[in-house]
This record gives sequence, structure tokens and C-alpha cells, in this order.
Amino acid sequence: MSEAQHVTQSGGPVRREILLVPHTGRQTNVRAAARAAELLEGAGISVRVLVSHGTEPLEQHPSLAKLPRVRHEAAAAEGCELVLVLGGDGTFLRAADLARAQDLPVLGINLGHVGFLAEWEAASLDLAIRRVIDKVYRVEDRMTIDVTVTDVDGGLIGQSWALNEVSVENIDRRGVLDAILEVDFRPVSSFGCDGIIISTPTGSTAYAFSAGGPVLWPELDAILVQPNNAHALFTKPLVVSPSSTVAVESVSTTNPAQAVMDGFRIVPVPPGARVEVTYGHRPVRWVRLDEQAFTDRLVTKLRLPVAGWRGPRAAGR
Repeated sequence: MSEAQHVTQSGGPVRREILLVPHTGRQTNVRAAARAAELLEGAGISVRVLVSHGTEPLEQHPSLAKLPRVRHEAAAAEGCELVLVLGGDGTFLRAADLARAQDLPVLGINLGHVGFLAEWEAASLDLAIRRVIDKVYRVEDRMTIDVTVTDVDGGLIGQSWALNEVSVENIDRRGVLDAILEVDFRPVSSFGCDGIIISTPTGSTAYAFSAGGPVLWPELDAILVQPNNAHALFTKPLVVSPSSTVAVESVSTTNPAQAVMDGFRIVPVPPGARVEVTYGHRPVRWVRLDEQAFTDRLVTKLRLPVAGWRGPRAAGR
């Protein structure tokens, strides 16, 4: 029996399988994906690989060419124990979509630039794979948000979810989106804007941060509301309760818009439509390989200056 097999109550071995989600845009990424697959298969763990765009990078590498391939659909990770992501934040968000569909943990190894969502960097790939093989990791839940878009008559246009944020965006840049912001079924303010970003704590370091929003620690359950280039006096970000319902109503005479979840799931928002956001009914299961504090991750990823820090002094010294 291989080291990757376990015994069921009936005495038979349990087959282990992992969905590998690589960003194959660079040769270094392809080599990292091949290395991960070789280590996993060497330990007796089966690997299937997600094909996002063309198959040429996979076909050109002997270790990746032989792996079974799946497309981005809800059943892509069915039967797997974990989704392993090799890439940047965009790749991670797409992989999280597949992991959440099967209620599986997702682990990110950063091969991109900032890679805020990744757990470790490419230099630690071998050690990360070893911990996956040995199941030496813990899993924490990350809050999500659920999004519902209805038309002016209350008819359903679409439903989705987000790990980072939903961005209600004006489509026609020659004008503005005239919108009314609502919290807990009461109006807060109306303004013309490029859009409104509604974010989780995980997403507070992404689009909402770039638009001027605060950083929320991921242990906090809250919903962040950040107007984007609003033409109004009251455009400060709001941090509201996770039990709140946040809504954006599009004025019936304004430009068409769209609700963009995590940068790639899109639902149209025609004039007069309503975008309603609530606490997500299913979290993303996030693999942690170490106990690094979020503060340290923030300093490292954003390259914040901390020179001169002394830390707390010991008592009596």
C-alpha cells in the first residue's frame, strides 16, 4: 500500500486525488506545476489538472501531458480531497469557485506578483507539497457573500457569490451610474459614481483597498461597502454587520451596469435593477500551512516600512 492510501472501515484502501489549478502563462509556472504533479504522483496521489485556456503548455511537458484534464465547471473537483493552486490571486479566485462547489479546502502557492491569497511562495513549493501528502495542515473558513440581482419589477436576473467582492460597475464610461445605497432596507445615500464595491474582509486588500477602503483582518466577520469615484460629499467606506443586508439600487434613468463577482462572474444590472448582498451561506475552506499572523503577511505583501520597531519590553527591564 502506498503512503498516500488509507484504510476504510471495511478494510479497503481509499484513493487520494487532487485537482491541480496552474497558471500556465510562463514556462517557470509550467515547470512548477510539473514538479508538484510529480511529487504528488510519486507519493501515490492521483492528479487531475484544470485547463483554463489552451492545452499547448500542458501538452509540451511530459509530466503534465499525461494527466487527466477537466474544464471549469462545478464538478471539476468532484471526488478530490483538495484543490491546489499554482499562480496569482486571479487563478486562486477561479480555483476557489471549484473548491467551494464541492466543499473542499483550497491551497494557494504564489507564482504571481503580490499573491495576497496564496499561503506560501514558489520557493517553498516542495515543502508545501510534502505537507499536503502528509496532511500536515489546518483548514479555516473564510467568509463569503451571496449576491442576488433583480429587475425593476422584482424578477430574478441572476444569483452568484464572492470570496473577495462584488463590484457594481457602470458600463458606459461616458457617464456615471446613478445609484442609491441601502443598508438593512433603509436608504443611506444616493450619488453618481463609477460603481460600488461590496467586499468581505478577505477582499478588503484587493479592489476595495485600491479604491481607498480600509484593511479588515480576516478573523473579522463584516461587510465592507466602498463607493468607487462617487460624485458626492458622503463617500466614505462603511463597515457593517455580517447580519446586515446591503443593497445597491440602480436608478431607472441611468446607464446599464453589471455586477462582477471576484473579477470573473458577471450578472447584468440594467437600469432600475437591484443588487442585494448578504452573508454567504457557504464559506471557502482555506488551507493554512503555518501560524503566520495576518499582520506579518500584510507587511510582507505590501512591503510596508517597519524599520525601528522595538516591540514590547519585558517587565522589569
